[in-house]
Amino acid sequence: MQVHTLYEGTYSVDASKKFVPFDPTIHQFKDRPASLFINIQPFLVELKNDLILFDTGLGLSDDHGELILHKNIRNVGFDPSDVTKVLMSHLHYDHAGGMVHHLNNNMELSFPDAIYYINRGEWETAFSTSSTSYHTDIFDFLQRNAQLNFVEGNGNITDSIAYEFTGAHTPNHQVFLLKEGSQKIFFGGDVLPEPEELVKNFIAKYDFDGRKAMELRKEFGKRAAEEQWECLFYHGKSAATGFVNLVEGGFKVSS
Repeated sequence: MQVHTLYEGTYSVDASKKFVPFDPTIHQFKDRPASLFINIQPFLVELKNDLILFDTGLGLSDDHGELILHKNIRNVGFDPSDVTKVLMSHLHYDHAGGMVHHLNNNMELSFPDAIYYINRGEWETAFSTSSTSYHTDIFDFLQRNAQLNFVEGNGNITDSIAYEFTGAHTPNHQVFLLKEGSQKIFFGGDVLPEPEELVKNFIAKYDFDGRKAMELRKEFGKRAAEEQWECLFYHGKSAATGFVNLVEGGFKVSS
């Protein structure tokens, strides 16, 4: 398996939940008070019989109207139409915006040839909640046009692709584990979004159930170390991917 990081940028997010581009070479942290600073980076993974996309970013386009996600996929040697499966950890906008592409005031599927795998409870929550983190116009369009496959609990999509229900970050969040030969790749979505959350071991206010998310990170950290998973960190700043090692009192992540 080969992993490609599709870095979409660094953003500041405040109570308004708007994602504002942030470049530390030209912007000042002091000008974004009470903001959370995060990276957005979906992942493309080559399997023997599939090309997998983990989450889809914000769905932003460049000055020429090209979806940044599409451009990043082309930059690593593939066409967006090569993607066979889009595996969604959850449906918050910063993970789900790129499922569609806004072009000339129209909405199009970003990956019309792929199957979108989504937790059924997460899909239902998106339509029933008042949270602005979910953009239901995207999901309405998907419902009419996309190849959707709803999953529940824990299970397998193929012999190489397993999913596991976690909740914690959202009520119906899920994670994925890929296996081919001796290689194992883990995508923890926003239950394990960056190395720092594993190393520092804290309860995050932005999780639906912060204590459960913290406990899950420790559980996945131990499994990752014992089974030599390569972990993909969707919001990672210090590292986008890495291997977890057990150290006295906690964890260390190395490339």
